[in-house]
Formats: sequence, C-alpha cells, structure tokens
Amino acid sequence: MSTTSPTASQQPAARKKVTVRTLRARKRRGEPITMLTAYDYPSALAVDNAGTDVILVGDSLGMVVLGYDTTLPVTMDDMLHHCKAVARGAKYALLVGDMPFMSYQVSVEEAVRNAGRFLQEAGMDAVKLEGGRERLDAIRAIVSAGIPVMGHIGLTPQSVHQLGGFRAQGKTAAAAKRLVEDALALQEAGVFSIVLESVPGRLAELISRKLEVPTIGIGAGVGCDGQVLVFHDVLGLFDRFTPRFVKQYAHLHAVIAEALRAYNDDVLARRFPAAEHTVEMKEEEWEMLEKMLQDA
Repeated sequence: MSTTSPTASQQPAARKKVTVRTLRARKRRGEPITMLTAYDYPSALAVDNAGTDVILVGDSLGMVVLGYDTTLPVTMDDMLHHCKAVARGAKYALLVGDMPFMSYQVSVEEAVRNAGRFLQEAGMDAVKLEGGRERLDAIRAIVSAGIPVMGHIGLTPQSVHQLGGFRAQGKTAAAAKRLVEDALALQEAGVFSIVLESVPGRLAELISRKLEVPTIGIGAGVGCDGQVLVFHDVLGLFDRFTPRFVKQYAHLHAVIAEALRAYNDDVLARRFPAAEHTVEMKEEEWEMLEKMLQDA
C-alpha cells in the first residue's frame, strides 16, 4: 500500500460557496439541486456539513419550531432572529430567507425594505416570497434593488385560508395553465429559481422544461430540477402530522422521547449524576475545609 500523499490533482476539490449562478449552471448540466430548511445554528451546521446546496430559513418555523397551526403568525422579527442564527452556522450553502405574511403584500416599497433586511441584518443571500402574477411588481422592485428572489407557486401556505386548506394545486387543465403562465411570468420578472409545491408531477416536469431558471419541488415529483423538504420532517422530529410527500430518513422524535424518559428515571433513582459526572476536591483540601469550619 502506498504511503505517499495524493498529488494536488488527486485532492478533492475545495467546497465553494453556492450562488444563484451555481444553481443555473446545475440546471444546464442536468444536475439535481438539494435544498433543506434550517432554523437555528445547530441545524444549519448539520445541513451545511451534509453538502446541501440551498438552506431555506422557512416561515414553516412557525409550525415546527414555534408551535402555531399555520405560518401566518410568523413576524419579520421571528424570521430575522432565526436567519441570523442560521447564517452563523452555514458557510457554503446558498441562504434563502422566507419573507413572512404581510411583509411584502402591503406595498412594493415595504416589500423592498423588508427584503433588504434579510441581507443587511440577517446574513441571507436571497429571499423567497409566495405568489404568481399578483407579486410581479414586488419581485421586479426587489430584484432591481440587487436582491435575488426565489419564487413560490402551487400550494402557497400563506394563502391557506384563500385556498381552503393545505390542498394540492393545478389539478385541472385551467388551473395548470395558470401555474404555467405564473411560472413564466416570475421568470420574466427576474427570479433565480421557483419552488413548486404540491402540484401534479407531470405539470411540475412540464414547467421545469419550459423554464431557464431551476425549479425546486416539494410534493411535485421527480421532474423538478431540485427538491426541498423541512428539516423536522426529514428527521422525524415533528409528531403532529407528516405530509404524504415527505420521506422520513430518521425517527428522532421517538429516540429523543426515550432518551428524556431515561434521564428522568436516572435522576429519580439517583443513578445520575454518577462519580464520573461529578467534580471532586483533593482529599487534603477537603480535610482543610473541615478544619476551617470547625475552627470558625
């Protein structure tokens, strides 16, 4: 066996920061794009170290971290707080901050101002906002301000009440045609990528073929240019429900629950802390302490 170190040409290429140009190049080469959510420093560190291309600090944190029933109560302060933590943990992935409900719908000016805060204050590389043709003015203005924008059509959770619940979209010919038109309009407005959520697989594949910008699917089949899932869903950390399009790669909620019960049992039985978990004084110091207390 050779003991010589590999030559420079044999060394693995150093990992580079992912940019919006990286994603376009991946689409041109037909290479899939990986994307996951993260909401704090340790999750960002884990996702980044796994080699994930894009980290989305999603407003889904409202449900999986803050305990809300929908994403609607999430505020700008919530998002900026979590984005800052993620930015401290991730060094290579493209970081995308989710613009929360009512942070971009009121006016174009407010949309640009809030989008800018994600980059200026929270260390994000780009922002994501939901909606099709009704968001074109805001998207154009944000892009014109030098801020990369990821679009999001199909099931848009911030419109859950308007949609009548968390329902798949684009299942009729008319609805599918509207999504195709929205995707093309978003591309024309300057988005660098589009999330397609809960739309038929054939429709997502059709949209992906028509677009020059990459698509990221969630519940949209294998025909998209990339895939995204929620961190807690992938790891089985969220026990309230699991969407049908999620593949769980671990079931950590049960593992964590068992570990915490074992901790409680050990404390109640005085098995923890044991000697190896306890700091002790040298015997001569202890004897000196006892003498000092006796003399006091």
